[in-house]
Amino acid sequence: MVLAYHLIFTAYGFWLPNDPRGSWSDFVRSWELFWYGSASKVTTRASLAKRDHDRDLRRVQKSALRLDPVRFTTAQMSAIARGFARAVAESGYVVFACSIMPDHVHLVVQRHANLAEQIIGHFKARATQQLLGEGIHPFQDHRQPDGTIPCAWARRGWRVYLDCVEDILRASQYVEDNPLRQGMPRQSHPFVTNYAARFDAIDPAALSVE
Repeated sequence: MVLAYHLIFTAYGFWLPNDPRGSWSDFVRSWELFWYGSASKVTTRASLAKRDHDRDLRRVQKSALRLDPVRFTTAQMSAIARGFARAVAESGYVVFACSIMPDHVHLVVQRHANLAEQIIGHFKARATQQLLGEGIHPFQDHRQPDGTIPCAWARRGWRVYLDCVEDILRASQYVEDNPLRQGMPRQSHPFVTNYAARFDAIDPAALSVE
């Protein structure tokens, strides 16, 4: 039974469909392997993120984007966190871990009546509203003729289904350590259930979602 989701979504321009390292689908499977080691359901492919590739070609491909790839500033990442807090308050999501990076986001969220894809959309929407409300949206100077502002997020996102407490803890540790691996400080968000309370927070009765 699915207990939680590891959700990943990226900023505009983070990973292109024609990236020299591979396509979206290959990237999803390899990251599952990277997070969970020798997962039995996936046994092929190394992590594409570290695959040797033509970096000059990748830069040229990114230069063809209509807008520059998004790199959130510290102030923008703080606004995104406030937007996430709104989504949690509205929905009652139980978030076990969250890391907001300059170009992507990781979340571990307890199973909910909303589908994983809906949860991703909810978090993106509230983060976008917060960025706009604070006047620091990355594309606020690129308003369209109809008044709209281009989306700072890539379409859709990835989700990994976690079906045991060990998977939840492993994914949560990966998410918590993600900023450290990129030379950033560890993050702390008030909407995240603290480490010691995680086992108690997993209420089996709440997981019986039709």
